[in-house]
Amino acid sequence: FPMAAADPQVLALAAQVTESREQDIPLLLLKLKGILSSPSLGCEESKKIKQDIYDYGLTQYCLLVLKQDHSGLQGGWATAAQLAEILSHCCVGLEMKEDPEEFYKKFLPSAIDNLLVLGKRLQAQFIRAIKDKEKQDFLHWFQTVTDAICWLFGGHVQLAACVLQNDRFLQLLITDDVETAIIMMSVLHNILRINSSAFLQVDKKTLHSVLDELVYKLSSTTNPAVGSAATKLLLLVAKLCKQLVQLLTARYKGLKGLLNKRWIGKGFDGDLNQLLDVLYLEQTNGKGEMQKQHQAACIIQAMWRGFQTRKRLKKLPQAVITLQRSFRAKREQELQRLTKQKEDEALKLQMQLQRQRAMRLFHERQLALLERVHASQVNKYMEEMEAKSALTIQRFWRGYRARIIFHQQKQSLKEYKAAVIIQRAACKFLEKRRRRRPLSPWKEPKSLTDEQRLALQQKVDDYIKLHPASQMSEERSKELHIQAQEKLAQFLLRSRLDQRAVQRREALLAQVNTDVGLLMNAPGLAETTEKDLGVFMSRSIPVATKARQSHNTMLKYTRWPTWKKLGDEFMEDDVIPDDALNTELETLFIGGRK
Repeated sequence: FPMAAADPQVLALAAQVTESREQDIPLLLLKLKGILSSPSLGCEESKKIKQDIYDYGLTQYCLLVLKQDHSGLQGGWATAAQLAEILSHCCVGLEMKEDPEEFYKKFLPSAIDNLLVLGKRLQAQFIRAIKDKEKQDFLHWFQTVTDAICWLFGGHVQLAACVLQNDRFLQLLITDDVETAIIMMSVLHNILRINSSAFLQVDKKTLHSVLDELVYKLSSTTNPAVGSAATKLLLLVAKLCKQLVQLLTARYKGLKGLLNKRWIGKGFDGDLNQLLDVLYLEQTNGKGEMQKQHQAACIIQAMWRGFQTRKRLKKLPQAVITLQRSFRAKREQELQRLTKQKEDEALKLQMQLQRQRAMRLFHERQLALLERVHASQVNKYMEEMEAKSALTIQRFWRGYRARIIFHQQKQSLKEYKAAVIIQRAACKFLEKRRRRRPLSPWKEPKSLTDEQRLALQQKVDDYIKLHPASQMSEERSKELHIQAQEKLAQFLLRSRLDQRAVQRREALLAQVNTDVGLLMNAPGLAETTEKDLGVFMSRSIPVATKARQSHNTMLKYTRWPTWKKLGDEFMEDDVIPDDALNTELETLFIGGRK
């Protein structure tokens, strides 16, 4: 710490910062704002306090806090913005007599870099914000940080070039957001106003990037505020030196036409006319050519707009027809749905009335019969009626089942007959081709003469000389052998793991099939007993049940006569095919490990 008498407020704050925890330091550093803005301070006293703040390391603390994650700070982004303002006020007006190189060459450029990083983060938060209150807060904090940057390079003019050459400044300037773009263009305007030579000191790539972004904003937006700011900047750049005017006219040949067409009458005609005068004075020879290009562009645009208008008008009747068709179809579907719903409700009501009428007639008949039949013959009569009813139900069920089986077998029989006809025709066709093809007599291969053998041997020798066999060393052979063994071991390991996975999948699939079969054959909720519940609560009972069913199916299959196993054409309706038998056996779940 310095040995001279220091300000007691600065000394007390430095002691608190030294003894406090790291998360409490940002809030303590906000007290510097009250110390710096004290109304009783004169010019010399203010410089003395700023020197004490720097000597006691409080300025360095502000710089370190700006490097942290601002979302975790107490107070959040508001604290970070206030610390940026405090840092700029502490650095402006400070004259370093001891070790000035550390302050001017390292500390100030680092402060500029951290402030630009903070501005980039605030710009990103502003763009991502959804609520209006959040957007206003982030925009206010972003404005505070940019004001701190302007204040800092306003007090230290050499920092203007440092700001222009920083990549983050270009990232902040290259944005599609209107509010932040206007703020960044005002920062660039302050740089050119304070230190115009800094714009000439930057490299060509940075210069071209800045000019490209300004011209792009003029061509891509219709916002008057953005257009006014970009026009003022281009006018200020053009007034710096003649080389920049030549660069504007040579690099952006359509700039004058763009300014004339889009930005005339937008509220900043004075600056716009000055910029156009500068550009026209630089390129007076190409005035006629520019007018021709402008007229040609107007003609092309008029033709294109006419073409687009005619195209839209031509498609308009078809679009109307399509819209009407879709509307009518939707209305028809809605009417059909309502009609079907009404019919279903009417049918349901009619069926309910018929059921009630039939039950009433049935009860009336029973009462009438009980009055006529003798008491000793009632039970016999009731048994006869039940038997007749059962026969009637069975007769209707058999007829329904026979009709379903007949329709299924009818389609299968058609397919079978069609397959037989196709096979018979194919066999006849192949037999005819086989009979027409003559058998070629056996011809012995011609043997080679001695001259042919010598010529072939000479060709083989020449080929071997041109393509000698590659010889492999013993070490290379061993290395390849080891690699082959490793790959073989890896393959065997993977195949073993895949085999286990396949077995597990088959076991799980069999379990699912068993559960599905039990659910399909399960009785209704009204007929469920404790025995049925035990089937679903235990894993052994469904397995045993499925095994019993599969065993019975296999026994039934073994008792069939031989002619039933010959083919599908000799099978009866109640015969179970081999595929069904195999499926029945495969769905049996055998418990395994998980």
